[in-house]
Amino acid sequence: MPPRHVFSGRTAAVLCGIPLPAVIERDARVEVTALDGGRAPRGRGVLGRSTQLIPNLVRVPGVRGAWMTAPADAWCELAGELSLDDLIAAGDRLLGLPRPLATADEVDAAIARHGRRRGATRLRLARAEMRPNVCSRRETFVRLLLMRAGLPEPEPNGVIVLRSGRRTRGDLVFRAYRVLVEYDGEQHLLDTEQWATDVSRLNDLAEDDWRVIRITKRMPRAEIVARTGRALRDRGWRG
Repeated sequence: MPPRHVFSGRTAAVLCGIPLPAVIERDARVEVTALDGGRAPRGRGVLGRSTQLIPNLVRVPGVRGAWMTAPADAWCELAGELSLDDLIAAGDRLLGLPRPLATADEVDAAIARHGRRRGATRLRLARAEMRPNVCSRRETFVRLLLMRAGLPEPEPNGVIVLRSGRRTRGDLVFRAYRVLVEYDGEQHLLDTEQWATDVSRLNDLAEDDWRVIRITKRMPRAEIVARTGRALRDRGWRG
């Protein structure tokens, strides 16, 4: 790659760990942008672009001399091809766990640099829905589902201090009502040690009077909303 060519967009997102829809992650093309308005690169397996924009850049981990657009800028570059919800989920990862990839100020600065380019309106809409401390795309989608159904907004991965002194996190925490929505992924079935830890943790939560709604990816959306709504109303919510 010439010095003013950098990995960008979907390739930069994958390199820094931003989750993308499977159909995009399966695309084997490498996205490369020519800076300073240079000629877009061409070649087999290359998705070439050109820009006059001056994005923030970071080194590609483990590849000497290679650069890519910084996570917040890579996220902005995806705005023209991701749906709103996928863009929110990718943005949640920027501010999420196990460690943020960008600060809120860095995200806002990247949006300002993006200006009125393709996807600008979608970026602003997604930014308003982004939250810190999210662990997965699935958590984002469930949070959006519940809020759009008129339920109160849950706290992503909120810390819960139990009477025993033990601290734990809940996937989606309705703290005022002591209701917790937990997403059970397939790893919970395959990892016996994790399964045993989860059982102990859920028992502790029940002893502290937390109402836990456990969901899976096969559970219908209407059922997720109905079960969560019933639990909240049982605990005094009057929305």
